Amino acid sequence: MSWLDKIKSKAGLGKKIPVAEEIWIECKGCNGQIYVAELEENFRVCPQCDHHFRLEAKQRVLQLLEPGTFVEHDNNLSATDPLKFKDSKKYKDRLRTASKKGMSSDAVFTGSGVLATHPVELCFFEFKYMGGSMGVVVGEKITRAIERTIKNNTALIIISCSGGARMQEGILSLMQMAKTSAALNKLSKAGLPYISILTDPTTGGVSASFAMLGDIILAEPGALIGFAGPRVIEQTIRQKLPDGFQRAEFLLEHGLIDQVVHRKDLKKTLNQILSLLGNTPVSPPADKTEQK
Repeated sequence: MSWLDKIKSKAGLGKKIPVAEEIWIECKGCNGQIYVAELEENFRVCPQCDHHFRLEAKQRVLQLLEPGTFVEHDNNLSATDPLKFKDSKKYKDRLRTASKKGMSSDAVFTGSGVLATHPVELCFFEFKYMGGSMGVVVGEKITRAIERTIKNNTALIIISCSGGARMQEGILSLMQMAKTSAALNKLSKAGLPYISILTDPTTGGVSASFAMLGDIILAEPGALIGFAGPRVIEQTIRQKLPDGFQRAEFLLEHGLIDQVVHRKDLKKTLNQILSLLGNTPVSPPADKTEQK
């Protein structure tokens, strides 16, 4: 041990100070302080102003599906670095960091489950994994989910939360737009329903492909939905954009989506839609989010 290390040790400077667990969080909607435990219990919706915080993929599984019914698929797929890409950080290092956080093998969870009484195939985006960006693995996992939907003769639900195509994979990531769209065309020809749910944000190549191709398109309140960001559009057209531009409510008003659904009502709404499409009675699921 060097003399500097000895001084640090005596002064307590060599010890890592534990970070206190976050108890309060500030709401971006009303700027109010929310007790984190209360926020989590409310599926990350502000109890004061109904602002929808981003929800992790695994939390959405718990919210929408019956306990113990979700079976994850294709979690063995992981991204490679075909372009040897490097910006401020090597792409392979970004992938390694994301994997260490204990998330999925990539930016989307896919699997089978039961919603109320309806067997479904689902894709849940994880924004914490590189901004939910779509690369080769995301495109492959979604395509396989579509193929399982056709094979199992069920319905498909995709919950999007993404900044768009992943630049670190270049043209390979853009190809996933065509790949997933072609797979959805097969799903349509099979006469099976696809419900797309847009959350904050749904942008870029994701919004320009499968996210906007749903037979029924739902969105969470206040979700940012579009291709390019508002600032880029304003700079391009040199005009001031309307208030609420690219938000879910704006898209609903202009006929681009079918319904804006509060998170606490999402499972109930999906149950009703699936029952209507399947010509089956609506069964009341045991869902604590509907009791609030």
